[in-house]
Amino acid sequence: MKPRSRLAVLGLIWLGVLLVVPFLGSRLITPVGLFGDEALASIFWSLRLPRTLLAVLAGGALAMSGVGLQTLFRNPLAEPYTLGIASGAALGAVLALQFATLGLPIGFPVVALAAFVGALAVAAVILGLAMSGYAREISTLLLAGIAISLSCSALVLFVQYMADLTKTFRMVRWMMGGLAVVGYGEVLWLLPWVLGGAVILMLLRWDLNLLITGEELAASRGVDLKRLRFGVLGIASAMVAALVAVTGPIGFVGLIVPHILRRWIGTDHLLLIPACLLGGGAFLALCDLGSRTVMAPAELPVGVLTALLGGPFFLWLLIATRNTKI
Repeated sequence: MKPRSRLAVLGLIWLGVLLVVPFLGSRLITPVGLFGDEALASIFWSLRLPRTLLAVLAGGALAMSGVGLQTLFRNPLAEPYTLGIASGAALGAVLALQFATLGLPIGFPVVALAAFVGALAVAAVILGLAMSGYAREISTLLLAGIAISLSCSALVLFVQYMADLTKTFRMVRWMMGGLAVVGYGEVLWLLPWVLGGAVILMLLRWDLNLLITGEELAASRGVDLKRLRFGVLGIASAMVAALVAVTGPIGFVGLIVPHILRRWIGTDHLLLIPACLLGGGAFLALCDLGSRTVMAPAELPVGVLTALLGGPFFLWLLIATRNTKI
């Protein structure tokens, strides 16, 4: 199979997941029941379909961010949450849960807004380092992200220690990540971020292809490394910030999917970026289906399931790719 044919197959898989997954769950919904039972129709259109759409958008955003960061850092272990963006969002969310009790007049939940601001604050620090002379080596940004992540995590623990039992439970539950939504507000919020990110990464695809050969060779062929660094870090940070604001942190999707697809599609970002958009969405939608059926009628947070899958994968990747770079 040629890479383009494999991308077409992946597109069919994505379409099949989008069409089938909303009908599945703790209670099976058939097309006949959808149009013959008002309660089932309400569940489908208000709960399951928006949740599936949010999953395919979130998974695509995480996978595209992952492939961009892995190429930029030339490190197979890089992923969207490596830079501490999720930790910044978590800090903003727990502060909102601790001190805020009311929603905002604009209708956007205060916790989501606080998480978005926290993620953007960390992203601004990383971008500032990237554009300054303090991080000439790209590996320095990775270390800076880890340091910021640890600092934010420590502050999150401090806030949790000061909170009462009810607020602590809400904080922990938010940090597990989840896709449970009612209506299409979150989908419409995330859609422009994902589409915009896909467009920008596709515009940078040739530079990313050259970067695989090494920074010096890429620069000798006309790649503006500072512009490329700012573009990839900026759009990956923006997508992850918008995502975490509405779903909480969902880890390892940006690590697992790009590596699987890189082996199946190849390293050409012309095909790899759309493959990650499709494959990441299908992967997270299937994970969400498993999270709401494996313990039915109870529901397992999808972030827990992806972590259970991602932990062993991360260890395998650490062993299999030692002394190698993207």
